[in-house]
Amino acid sequence: MSSDARFDVAVIGLGYIGLPTAAIIAASGYRVLGIDTNPHVVETVGSGHVHIEEVDLDGLVRGVVGRGMLSTSLTVAEADYFLIAVPTPFGDNHTPDISYLLDAVRSLAPVLKYGDTVIIESTSPVGTTEKVRDLLEQLRPDIAFPHQDQPNADVAICYCPERVLPGRILIELSKNDRCIGGITPGCAARAQVFYKRFVKGDCVITSARAAEMVKLVENSFRDVNIAFANELSIVCDTLKLDVWEVIRLANRHPRVQVLQPGPGVGGHCIAVDPWFIVHADPDNTPLIRIAREVNDGKVGYVVDRVAAMLEQSPGARVACLGLAFKANIDDLRESPAVKVAEQLVARFGDLVDVVEPYVNALPPELADSDAQLVDLSIALDRCEVVVLLVDHDAFRMIDVAKRQGKRIYDTRGIW
Repeated sequence: MSSDARFDVAVIGLGYIGLPTAAIIAASGYRVLGIDTNPHVVETVGSGHVHIEEVDLDGLVRGVVGRGMLSTSLTVAEADYFLIAVPTPFGDNHTPDISYLLDAVRSLAPVLKYGDTVIIESTSPVGTTEKVRDLLEQLRPDIAFPHQDQPNADVAICYCPERVLPGRILIELSKNDRCIGGITPGCAARAQVFYKRFVKGDCVITSARAAEMVKLVENSFRDVNIAFANELSIVCDTLKLDVWEVIRLANRHPRVQVLQPGPGVGGHCIAVDPWFIVHADPDNTPLIRIAREVNDGKVGYVVDRVAAMLEQSPGARVACLGLAFKANIDDLRESPAVKVAEQLVARFGDLVDVVEPYVNALPPELADSDAQLVDLSIALDRCEVVVLLVDHDAFRMIDVAKRQGKRIYDTRGIW
């Protein structure tokens, strides 16, 4: 990054959402600075390469970097729009942790100027946008920040969550509707102008608090519905029924659409966001909490079923197929497949083989264990038990003959 460079947009956080977003914005004609605390990420993206797996992202990044529309840095520089896309995990007792977000706010505060717009895209508890405003007021008392009773401000602050599906991020960043929440209507209007530059879907204005809740509701709704499918799969096992057939036939009803069960729920959104609502109002969220517990508990159920299969064949090897939280991506965040593999390794040690075509090394949870990351062909040759945890296309295409004579537990219903 040259010292005299001027940027339209600064995107803080170059992860699974920040990097595709920065590239899409740059492709629309804005000059973008991507900021990350990881030197490897900054160097990789700055050289026109990518550090994450996402359809068509490599070509897009290579193009915008080559044209000088996307640069990278470890530090924030002046810009007209600041977009924050950093992780917001939960800590002990599922308490929301917005420390990364607040650190990002501290990093941009020194370069904030009159007329700028700060936009939070990180999934956040209700009230976070106002906390960001309050922090900035402490750090920059020379600037007027927005309040409901003081609409005239020097800087606009908004919340606008992404709603994308891994594997389709570039498509959905452009085509999906966006919910733009401002601390004041004027803040939202300024952000709306920004998003309309590169979003083809509707850009709907609301309050910051409503937009924060909308994001949490979307993922909690999906979590509750997945919990029904996961609980149904356990009941069908008990009753010796094929859950996949039951769901397929039930979904022939014109007003029924049961989702597909699996080994649990993963990803940074669905497995995390519902806890933000529960934390905000624990007395009135029994359904959301129980859904989370059902989905988290499915991991233990899968482990117990696999353990029972192995105990019937002492010394047998088991192949865990997949570690990602969904098909055909390299994202392992909160993945139930990782948790299943971790617990099986703890019980059966070096008898466990792991196959994950989208990674080159085991994640930290398994790195120091007896598990072995092997090619699919090796696992199928030497393992008597096969546990399908992720419905990658590579696993869908396994020939029936390769599965003959093996004990199989298909948690995704693809076989």
